[in-house]
Amino acid sequence: QVQLVESGGGLVQAGDSLRLSCAASGRTFSRYAMGWFRQAPGKEREFVAAISWSFGRAYNADSVKGRFTISRDNAKNTVNLEMNSLKPEDTAVYYCAAANRGLAPMTEGECDYWGQGTQVTVSS
Repeated sequence: QVQLVESGGGLVQAGDSLRLSCAASGRTFSRYAMGWFRQAPGKEREFVAAISWSFGRAYNADSVKGRFTISRDNAKNTVNLEMNSLKPEDTAVYYCAAANRGLAPMTEGECDYWGQGTQVTVSS
């Protein structure tokens, strides 16, 4: 069982930066691939970024490439999402997810555990 708690969301202006963090419980965190997903109002939840448990190989959605960076600290049981050059279209609830597998999860179906989400609002 893995419990995930996100933090770091808020209201910012376009062009600003935010850092989201996800704290995970469980002694085997290092063996879980981790991901960030987001859901904007009226839209389906979509993939943002993910990182494998081994080698820390990272993947980003095309919409955030060059702006968002995912990282993990297995010693602290955390995964972070650095978000730069934020745009109004980045406004969404951001969810942390854990997948009991080695490869980075890029779809909802590949994830086994979810956090409650944190709101990110980007004003123009």
